[in-house]
Amino acid sequence: MSGASYRKLTRTAAAVIAASALVLTGCSAGGGQGGMGSDGCTPVVVATSSEKVNLMEELGKKFKESSEHDALGSCATVHPVNVASGRAAEYLSDSTKTWALGDDTAPSVWSPASTVWTDRVASIAGEKVVANAESFAKTPIVFGMPESMAKALGYPGKQIGIPEIHDLIASPDGWGAVGKPMWGSFKIAKTNPNSSTTGMSMLLMQAYAASGKSQDLTTADVAAAQDFSRVFESGAIHYGDTTGKVLQNLADKTSGSGSNYVSAVALEETSLYNYNLGNPDSHTVQPGEQLTPPDEKLVAIYPSGGSMWSDNPAVVLHADWVTPEQQEASEAFVKFLHTAEAQQELPKYGFRPLDDGIDVSEYLNSDVGIDPAQPAVTLPQPAPEVVSAAIDQWATIRKPSAVLQLIDISGSMDESIGDGKTRLDGAIEGASTTLGEVRSTDEIGVWAFTTGLTTEIDGERVNGIGVVRPFSALGGDKEGLQSDIADLANSQRAGTPMYDAISEAYDYMKAHAEEGRINAIVVLSDGEDTDSATRLDTLVQKINADQKEGGNRKPVRIFAIAYSSSADVEALAKLARASGGQVFDATDPAKITETFQSVMNNF
Repeated sequence: MSGASYRKLTRTAAAVIAASALVLTGCSAGGGQGGMGSDGCTPVVVATSSEKVNLMEELGKKFKESSEHDALGSCATVHPVNVASGRAAEYLSDSTKTWALGDDTAPSVWSPASTVWTDRVASIAGEKVVANAESFAKTPIVFGMPESMAKALGYPGKQIGIPEIHDLIASPDGWGAVGKPMWGSFKIAKTNPNSSTTGMSMLLMQAYAASGKSQDLTTADVAAAQDFSRVFESGAIHYGDTTGKVLQNLADKTSGSGSNYVSAVALEETSLYNYNLGNPDSHTVQPGEQLTPPDEKLVAIYPSGGSMWSDNPAVVLHADWVTPEQQEASEAFVKFLHTAEAQQELPKYGFRPLDDGIDVSEYLNSDVGIDPAQPAVTLPQPAPEVVSAAIDQWATIRKPSAVLQLIDISGSMDESIGDGKTRLDGAIEGASTTLGEVRSTDEIGVWAFTTGLTTEIDGERVNGIGVVRPFSALGGDKEGLQSDIADLANSQRAGTPMYDAISEAYDYMKAHAEEGRINAIVVLSDGEDTDSATRLDTLVQKINADQKEGGNRKPVRIFAIAYSSSADVEALAKLARASGGQVFDATDPAKITETFQSVMNNF
């Protein structure tokens, strides 16, 4: 990056930092109807997709100074709450009487990434719930690629289409098909379409590409695209609710870079913008926080056949928990979002305004890997039944998984989490109730670890581990697996040989990993290691060495759940990053089932 480009990028980052402030999240908000209104103003709780939290916080401040706010009988305060679009759609489809995440974060305004989700809720729960949902900001779905890799495909002079990426994934030569054999296979990062707008939109873009259409996509087109889309899924490193953790891994030097981890990321243009500013997970930037741009930026590949757009509606919810005062204030806020004052803020946060005539080039430009003149072709949002067909199809074509769950059953797991439950009770519930999307052909096993256990694994005696369910294809034994997990309630409790257990699990999965599957370990622990012979540094070095071997076509990734404030989050994060996996925060034990669901969405 040139000095001038870097200075411009840094100025952009500084503008975002200056405009950002602390956001109230679902874990710390303290009351949608009560605590959030503690400033004496009517709370306008906005359930929004993660990439808009920063933006909504700033727009909430400007709303306070607007004529729309002045027209209210009393003051109102906007409180953004991060809820994945698909999750919020699920909650609203299930009930408009109670909010699944609790009264503290019950929203009066919903702003998912796409009207696909509001249409989906309308078709299930009724149109009144999300009446008059209108876009206020937009961002296209693109492939983000490290610039050096994009150039190997002819960027920026050559148009690159989804069929070309499909062929690179399918080719046994991978990057060798374009003269870069040392880069190995062509890997992509995709999100789970059940919860992610990007994941859902990319499925539809794949169907558009397979059909050769740029409009009028049908359920028959989706069905005909099955084999084409299956190839895309075969190239996925894993899935997930958002692209943020994948981008964080890509930015983290300890997890390597380039095709060693991923070749292309399906994402929204605004997420690419944040990554290049130095905010890969699109977190809420705190006042004074310094962002560091990555060593190599991602550039946006706008598929030549066209892109779908995330059109980011904002709608006042007609739900039982929304009070008349909140209804009035929320309507004023949504009206404000369409004003010129609000629209001018959008490019600073990586979004495009509704008016294409507004110049966005000060922020959205080649310095941050973006071409504001693209995409040349817009793919329209298909009918709700077409979206449903694509999501249903994904359940059968997604990449198969091989997952070993490793559960801490040490003495501290007996601590209470309320409602008469212990941490272990919560872990059992989370592990057993999130198996709904595990297919019969997926492989799964469950181990538990604490000192004093001894078991035989692959013909060898292993200390500190108990096999709850042997690793194998699930078949039709989902109820049996749930029963096996429930038996953990009667297990003995002792110390925490976490590193030894992860080391054994990693070696086991490495020996049993299969090409063409997502091979993973899910480890849950509520405390620090107390009894291992294995050192953390030794374990990290082993994992790093495996991940950096060229052409590793069956990596084993670690997904770690930090299950209390006493959990060794730093150690779990090191292990997850070294493997190209992720760490999840369940320090609020009440959220353990939701956290388990987020973890299992990767597979």
